[in-house]
Amino acid sequence: MARLTILLVVLVAAMATAFAPVPLSRTVSTTALNGQTRVEVKIGEGEPIESALRRFKREVNKSGHLMDLRHKRYFENSQDRKKRKIVQARIRKRLERMNARRMRQRRS
Repeated sequence: MARLTILLVVLVAAMATAFAPVPLSRTVSTTALNGQTRVEVKIGEGEPIESALRRFKREVNKSGHLMDLRHKRYFENSQDRKKRKIVQARIRKRLERMNARRMRQRRS
């Protein structure tokens, strides 16, 4: 029983992110607390505030919660939501096709 407990503790410690090495100046974390999204950017020693601010803005855009807030600003019924999702999917597919075409052209 003691071996099993030790084995479980070692496995949990190995999988925990708290024990993983992280670079000091590039630590970015996005967490959700009570339905709220929080983006953190840790600033390294000697790092200019402008670069940290750029990283923060990039992470906020990547998290997508600002777009979600923009859509929730006014009430959107289910029919309008479906229309918006269809338009977004159409744009996303078009961009994927364009990127695939560019990649094929670069190879040849």
